[in-house]
Amino acid sequence: MILGIVTYDNQAVVTLTIRGNGIDMEEVEAVIDTGFNGSLSLSPTIISKLQLVFSCQAHSELADGTKRFFDIYEGVVVWDGEERLINIHEADAIPLVGMSLLSGYQLKIDVEHEGAVAIQRLVELPS
Repeated sequence: MILGIVTYDNQAVVTLTIRGNGIDMEEVEAVIDTGFNGSLSLSPTIISKLQLVFSCQAHSELADGTKRFFDIYEGVVVWDGEERLINIHEADAIPLVGMSLLSGYQLKIDVEHEGAVAIQRLVELPS
């Protein structure tokens, strides 16, 4: 289970550990964004510090309807106690957790100042 908190400005935030190309690791606070279809976004500064490996460019539409290309990098995130290789979008903004990273998990948010954020793996019942 991944735990976080709701900030004073109603953002659901979790702390993640990211590993790049080597042994360097960085803890980042990331905001959960259900409108973001990718896995994770990080700033160019963090991407450079971790020496993430460039993968490709992707075309995305932002919430305001504008379209833009994003550089995509490969990195490892510690997610629910396990290391996962993911695609990371470069964005000069606060880090975001997107729906691809949340896939297969249940998200619960107590939307109040210092409310609880819990991300828990979905359990498949035997058929």
